[in-house]
Amino acid sequence: MPVRPVAVLVFMALAGCAAITPPPDTAQPLPGAFGQFDNDVPAANLASWAFASPARTRNDLVDAAKASAAIDFLAGELSSNPRWVTLSPLTKQQMLQARVDVRRVLGIAPNVPSQVVVTALLRFAAAWQAGDQATAMQALAAPGFTLPPQQTLQVLSGLPAIQSANVASIDAANQMLPGGDNVR
Repeated sequence: MPVRPVAVLVFMALAGCAAITPPPDTAQPLPGAFGQFDNDVPAANLASWAFASPARTRNDLVDAAKASAAIDFLAGELSSNPRWVTLSPLTKQQMLQARVDVRRVLGIAPNVPSQVVVTALLRFAAAWQAGDQATAMQALAAPGFTLPPQQTLQVLSGLPAIQSANVASIDAANQMLPGGDNVR
């Protein structure tokens, strides 16, 4: 029995509608924001190291802020950059959940653009590392940061275990390796 052209067109139209979903909000940090010109792999490596154990960032505000920024950045980057099309869809979903969970811990509203979050956290880290506490604290007062800057500082100094960030960042870092297991 031949397939009717109208049925084929309807099926193609429905398939096209289902495939069109807006990409997740994605920040664009400056090149080298996570230690190398290419931000993607260093961000995943930093986040996977930092979120593997809360002890790694305890009282290390710079790494805690950068790792948190890395999660927010990677949540959008991995799902929107064609470079990572072969990464597991599960890992991409896990990273989006990790963004939600890290923001919840830091008291950042869920609807804040990723650019605001990433810029504020990286600005905080750079200022704190340079000894400019006033500028660092200003960064933690960015729109959408719902906790007072001093309270956000306390959270960063003792980030709790965030399982979703741990799992997502380790999976992403492993899959980004040349020859990595990027199809799950």
